[in-house]
Amino acid sequence: MLVRRLLTNDRTLVASVSTTTRPPREKEKEGVDYNFVSEPEFQRLVESGEFLEHAHVFGHRYGSRRQMVESLKSRGLDVLFDIDWQGARSIKNEYRDSASFFIVPPSEQELRRRLEERGQDSQSVIDYRMSQAKSEMSHYNEFDYVIVNNDPDEAYETLISCIASIRKGSPAQVPDVSHIVQSMLDIRD
Repeated sequence: MLVRRLLTNDRTLVASVSTTTRPPREKEKEGVDYNFVSEPEFQRLVESGEFLEHAHVFGHRYGSRRQMVESLKSRGLDVLFDIDWQGARSIKNEYRDSASFFIVPPSEQELRRRLEERGQDSQSVIDYRMSQAKSEMSHYNEFDYVIVNNDPDEAYETLISCIASIRKGSPAQVPDVSHIVQSMLDIRD
């Protein structure tokens, strides 16, 4: 929801459409939500160096195509990637001046509730995603900015404020929320 809102309200911000081996969900459209390919086709794209980044996430492969991203950047657009920590790490290595945002829920219970409420995945997929959540969240400190999405309006305002600051060449200021993430990871100081 945050990504859609950002894209709707900022015409110089565009989404990178990922390529995936995951089957499409009911309302997803080819070339809009994802580019859906077979496992052999994905592997061919990897071997030919067409991906800027790629990773295994929740049992499927995802990647961002280099040519598409370069084309968008050459038009003066800021490219938004909705990717996991593996992809973010690769993007940061490729584009040192990029900014990375890690969006976290306020609690494990809220994450489960949101996954169930959106109605896109089976209970077994939700259970698997929840089993992987702590591993995913353990990489939060690799990101430039960590934002807790407790209130969607507040999270959105924080994001647009960060983007505005970054575009002006100055670091954005966000509240330190490491204690919230650490509590979900069961880390004690």
